Amino acid sequence: MNQVLVAGHICLDIIPAFKGKVTFDPGRLFEVGEAKISTGGAVSNTGQALHKLGVRTSLAGKIGKDLFGKAICEVLEKNGLGLSRGMQVSETDSSSYTVVISLSGEDRMFLHSPGCNNTFVANDVSDSAIADARLIHFGYPTLMARMFADDGAELESLFRRAKELGATTSLDVSLPDLSSPAGQADWERILKRVLPYTDLFLPSIDELLFMLDKASFAAFQGSEIPSHEFERLSDLALDLGAKVVAVKAGARGLYLKASSILEGLGRGEPENLLEWQGVELWAPVFEVEVDGTTGAGDATIAGLLMGWLRGMSPDLAVRAAVAVGACCCEQADAVSGVKSWEEIETRLQSEWPVRELVLPEEWSFNGTTFRKETR
Repeated sequence: MNQVLVAGHICLDIIPAFKGKVTFDPGRLFEVGEAKISTGGAVSNTGQALHKLGVRTSLAGKIGKDLFGKAICEVLEKNGLGLSRGMQVSETDSSSYTVVISLSGEDRMFLHSPGCNNTFVANDVSDSAIADARLIHFGYPTLMARMFADDGAELESLFRRAKELGATTSLDVSLPDLSSPAGQADWERILKRVLPYTDLFLPSIDELLFMLDKASFAAFQGSEIPSHEFERLSDLALDLGAKVVAVKAGARGLYLKASSILEGLGRGEPENLLEWQGVELWAPVFEVEVDGTTGAGDATIAGLLMGWLRGMSPDLAVRAAVAVGACCCEQADAVSGVKSWEEIETRLQSEWPVRELVLPEEWSFNGTTFRKETR
């Protein structure tokens, strides 16, 4: 049995190497360096990271019968024999691709074509694939038109079926183009349908704010989101049915809050489930020389899921998550910076400095994570 089935969005990432400052002025030509070609999207990023961490992983995505689709399969096979077996091949739709604009000292920009991700539906993930995994992780329904259409009917169908088949479920999202159909969708209504069947919900703080409080999302643009908003929004997600919420916060680390009652989480639940019950943690990030942040959130999720499945304590699991995410940032693409868990564990045993994190007084630092003792 596989430990994890990673399903959802997959694309080809094209990452040009910029030689200096670039401003996108019409009519100008900028010389760039060699482009890195890698696979992107949650299926590739989280799936390959889990594979590199030593977690038995299968993938389920959709590609076109074209050169980009062929390149996606070649990259997957290069990084793990058999990883491309779960790709559905469309005879009519084109493969998805993303041009990643990653400039030094600035956040990334993406030029994205969804391709056949837009035709992906719940039945593209088979019952046998779900039954062969302890946990199913689905990523980026925000970039998959059929998965958010009709208030998320296909997404709800997939997660409901996964729970009926006894799997633990995990959901990651992405921030959509606000002017696109995904940006105009009623994501709070979609989450109301899907989160009752979701054991682990793993958004970023911007994504969570956008989906559950658009007014505050607009108000906080360009400013740091206060720490109390993480708790408020996570409580909203828990009230909608999620069992564990982990919120990615970029350079501020990873925030985790779990329901006070955890039960019936499927065959992927850890043996130490009671340790997770009611916890509220914050893990600061490790200091690294950043070459790029592409895929860092997906790698962080891979580290957390690995820790969950291996029965780590919540403190150790969130620490593992930010460690994997930090390693990812040391390379420009989404996968090559991730090392084996043995290599990362050895690094954790060294004097690896963490970035300073300022939290209210009710948070206490125990040497690895901040913990809020309010229960």
